[in-house]
Amino acid sequence: MIQTMHRLQFASQPENIAIIERLIDEIRDAYAFNEECYGDVLIAMTEAINNAIVHGNRLDTEKEVVVEYEIQAHNLYFKVTDQGAGFDFENVPDPTSPENLEKPNGRGVFLMRQLADQCDFEDEGREVELLFEGVFNAA
Repeated sequence: MIQTMHRLQFASQPENIAIIERLIDEIRDAYAFNEECYGDVLIAMTEAINNAIVHGNRLDTEKEVVVEYEIQAHNLYFKVTDQGAGFDFENVPDPTSPENLEKPNGRGVFLMRQLADQCDFEDEGREVELLFEGVFNAA
């Protein structure tokens, strides 16, 4: 399988989360996608895009979100970049702590870390890299 980095770019509007949902559906339909991984990829990526749009770029439609992705032999790699100020990704409150259970938000980073096989933040939190292993079935 040829490994090529693909790139998408779009304005910071919540409705653009649908672009990623469609992309993941297209990848699932075009490749031997392990259906057990589909939900994890979809949830983690929608969280990453939502965080970039809402928290990173603060819904500023002049700022863009860039998504780069690579379809590897068995894995799926994504890098999501926003143009925001970044954040302290080392000190994100734990949404499973009793004091945070009732809060309506604050679960995105937790979900990405739980659902992706690798979740790395770069550029002061403006960039998140997600790797999903074993997404594609062996041919």
